Amino acid sequence: MEQLLDWVKLISDWLWGPPLIILLTGTGIYFTVLLKFFQFRYPLYIFKQTIGSVRKKPKGEGTLTPLQALTSALSSTVGAANIVGVPAAIMFGGPGAVFWMWLIALFAMAIKFAESVLAVHYREKNDQGEYVGGPMYYMTKGLRMKWLGVLFSVALIVELVPSIMVQGNAASVSLAQTFSFNEVYAGIGIAVLIGLVVIGGIKRIGKVTELVVPLMAGAYVGAGLLIMLMNLPSVPEFFSLIFSNAFTSSSATGGFAGAVFAETIRWGFARGLYSNEAGMGTAPIAHAAAMTDHPVRQGFWAVIGIVVDTLIICTTTAFVVLSSGVWTGENALKDPAALSAKAFSSYFGNAGGYFVSISLAFFVVSTITVVIFYGVKQAEFLFGQMSGHVLKVVYLVAIIIGAAGGAKMIWGFLDLALSFILIPNIVALILLSKKVKALYNEFFNSEKYYLKDVEQENSDYDSKKVKNF
Repeated sequence: MEQLLDWVKLISDWLWGPPLIILLTGTGIYFTVLLKFFQFRYPLYIFKQTIGSVRKKPKGEGTLTPLQALTSALSSTVGAANIVGVPAAIMFGGPGAVFWMWLIALFAMAIKFAESVLAVHYREKNDQGEYVGGPMYYMTKGLRMKWLGVLFSVALIVELVPSIMVQGNAASVSLAQTFSFNEVYAGIGIAVLIGLVVIGGIKRIGKVTELVVPLMAGAYVGAGLLIMLMNLPSVPEFFSLIFSNAFTSSSATGGFAGAVFAETIRWGFARGLYSNEAGMGTAPIAHAAAMTDHPVRQGFWAVIGIVVDTLIICTTTAFVVLSSGVWTGENALKDPAALSAKAFSSYFGNAGGYFVSISLAFFVVSTITVVIFYGVKQAEFLFGQMSGHVLKVVYLVAIIIGAAGGAKMIWGFLDLALSFILIPNIVALILLSKKVKALYNEFFNSEKYYLKDVEQENSDYDSKKVKNF
């Protein structure tokens, strides 16, 4: 078994090195050019149509509000990768890896936009009157390749079992260590809590994530901002350290062994893509349920998801780790995953370590809740409504098995399994790129959407000027 795991790790490391980095980066650049660099041309408009419209009544039909769809999608991406993945990128790629993480996020926006647009366009209603969609639907209806949709669905169902076991183990261990109780009991408690949410379906999941995600992400970023305020003089130094190491090899310092330029790019790109999950095809499943009058409008919410996940939360972790200096410690390279807790502890004492442990537990629980929903939608696509209920039980049991340490032998298969989801989805996106382009043109050139929004904004601005005068 050990030899098998070694081979799996070898293949996974190779796949998540140059092959997938080149594939995802190339796809991001392709869609960025195809869509006329929209994420750079319309940032203010995108923010106004998303965060700026939260209090407005959603346009169009759907099951969830656009914000609920976003927070549901964020629940599966905001998690361990933000807290433990960023320090790993810094330790193996140097501070400059953060720059490449930012850069790939900008191009990943185009990928996530494209898959979310397709998910909404090709969605349909299920027997319960809920809107459902995602890669399996646009592969089946858009490409007329149901076999590819089936391949994606089966791969995702299988991949989620070890994924949930590993996540369950991470959450239960974190809680058990923080509050000194049995890991299995923690796993049972987590499974019951998640079960109460997922049994209620996507509407209950949306309501819970709409409350929990902004709260936990806000608390984490807020703590990071507090540290930034405590270290205002070091903010320029933080950016200088990142930019100065982004295009050169990083020198060895303390426990950091140094990193060549290629490794800096590799770790920045890999951790960035792993964090925001662009191209994985999971987030579009949540976005497909949103109330919207046009697929492109919901695609803007997918872009905001990357802003929150990578540009805000990952940057918060990077600042705390780099400003605290823990990354230069003698034993830092031995356990990069623990650096975030050490960094917060260096500012807030033991309370900082508790804060990170509890944050990680909350992030993981929200992740499991949403990925179970993703798996259930695959089962319903393949076998019908009843199979989804059966799979919920399977996944909840997997949490407990993971809490008991049952995931230790199979965690190595995770990266390999993810590639079987990512590659079919990227192929589908490229084949359907003309449809994405057509929907983009329809939105920005139609009197019903973008032009109407701009006209309304100008009218509101003129009204305010007259009123103030």
